[in-house]
Amino acid sequence: MTLAYTEITHNKIKSWLMLAFFVIFVMAMGFILSEAYNPGGGIPGLAIAGIIAIIWSLISYFAGNKIALTISGAKKVERRDNPTLYNVVENLSIASGVPAPKIYIIESPAMNAFATGRDPEHGAIAVTRGLLDRLEKAELEGVLAHELSHLGNYDTRLMMVVTALAGMVMIMTDLVWRIHFFGGGGSNNKNSDKARLVVLILAVILIIFGPLFATLIKLAISRRRESLADASAALLTRYPEGLAQALEKISGDSQTLTTASKGTAHLYICNPFKAGAWSKWFSTHPPIEERIKALRGMNFLDAAPKSVVI
Repeated sequence: MTLAYTEITHNKIKSWLMLAFFVIFVMAMGFILSEAYNPGGGIPGLAIAGIIAIIWSLISYFAGNKIALTISGAKKVERRDNPTLYNVVENLSIASGVPAPKIYIIESPAMNAFATGRDPEHGAIAVTRGLLDRLEKAELEGVLAHELSHLGNYDTRLMMVVTALAGMVMIMTDLVWRIHFFGGGGSNNKNSDKARLVVLILAVILIIFGPLFATLIKLAISRRRESLADASAALLTRYPEGLAQALEKISGDSQTLTTASKGTAHLYICNPFKAGAWSKWFSTHPPIEERIKALRGMNFLDAAPKSVVI
């Protein structure tokens, strides 16, 4: 059986290593594409890529939560609207040391939930009506602990940045593609140079495969943070079975969450879109069977309590 603390530590390390690799990839891509279009322009291109990455990340950082809540059709509720839900969230917040988030309900019979916000102080949790109606209290606590852990672990902030980086890759490749084919391309007086030829080949490869590679990295980080939130929720409630049972019910739900989109799918506790076994690499979440198995294999022996916040 795996200690919950060990699972959390491994997930944190792997997530940040993938993020560091992603940032290096984006910067290198900016350098190569700039050098291919304009020989000698690699360093300025690198700087421009960095500036765009920062601006794009800031936009996602400050506006991402509002966009996600609006797209999902989530409506804010007060304590008087659902005191039971409020009490569960507040108790978990006190136990975890994370500020109580704003609470939203999505009027859908489907079962799902997500958290958003750039930090715990600006956090929000949205749950569907179907989730509230069909889960037992221990199961609901497991789901809310999972979402609260996303806020406490700063997963929502991390995924905003990662999504912005992936979007930047799409923009860069599309821009270079359009400039090259519709704008005449850059200087070609060095086409005979071998180094130039290598750069051009790398640029073509990045234009074709860069967006795919960026998407795979984003999804890999998303899957890792879902596993981290599962482990953190188990640590918070000390009852992994509650979340495991909730995941079984949610994954077996036949209702469709019509307000979900590809841009917000990674936020939800379970992928709102049904996917076949072949699409494991392109899923925003780890296979549900693996998550349930990991939860049921956790214990808390021989380890002192630790904060779930990074």
